[in-house]
Amino acid sequence: MASTSRTILICSGKGGVGKTTLTANLGIALARLGLRTVVLDADFGLRNLDLLLGLENRIVFTAQEVLAESCRLEQALVKHKQEPNLALLPAGNPRMLEWLKPEDMQTIAGMLEKQFDYVLIDCPAGIEDGFKNAVAAAKEAIVITTPEVSAVRDADRVIGLLNTHGVKPVQLVLNRVRPKMMASQEMLAVDDVTDILALPLLGLVLEDEQVIVSTNRGEPLTLNGSSSPAARAYGNVARRLQGDDVPLIDPSKEGRGLRAKVRRLMQKKIF
Repeated sequence: MASTSRTILICSGKGGVGKTTLTANLGIALARLGLRTVVLDADFGLRNLDLLLGLENRIVFTAQEVLAESCRLEQALVKHKQEPNLALLPAGNPRMLEWLKPEDMQTIAGMLEKQFDYVLIDCPAGIEDGFKNAVAAAKEAIVITTPEVSAVRDADRVIGLLNTHGVKPVQLVLNRVRPKMMASQEMLAVDDVTDILALPLLGLVLEDEQVIVSTNRGEPLTLNGSSSPAARAYGNVARRLQGDDVPLIDPSKEGRGLRAKVRRLMQKKIF
């Protein structure tokens, strides 16, 4: 099992670009494909992965107790109530950062790789000690950014560090894409971002208000087969990770709005 398990770091240079949301939704999407998946919250300072998965009230033990050998790994893993193929290993106390070392994260990841097909590590934002610990356990990485200059610049710094640590492949997910703003050049175009970061594009996630709703409910969009644009995008990322040839959306053809639909309907009626 250990030889076929994939340990993927999900990271971003800038906070608030959707990293934890991607981790939760991708975890559910992979699990729904029948793959044994665990999400590891490595953000010990600001843990939120349990909230997004609706599992905050079920945590008894954390990675901290596992490392201290005060509980078994199976006791700390929180199984998802609705998706049996998904489990969460929660982050420990923020004070854990004072003594946690990269080798500790490698130990945790090694234990998880024996039981799961996918180990998704929700990495703290930035490039400080939390990132250094998390990257030590990663075999490959997904960098998520939004089409904003500051977010792309920060993502570029993270990519440089991933290359230094020998993490590969590194792939890109572009989040909160707004086709109309791209068309009017108020937002960086997809090609601009991929040219700057020089990474293969794993997914494009359109701006979708349902993401906020699902986050507040603790119910990832991919959990109940939502047909929202973001849910489809997360599901497609999971399929591409599995090697499926799934076409990327074309932002220029998206978001044309209700007016265009009404116009097409009226033309059909007239002619």
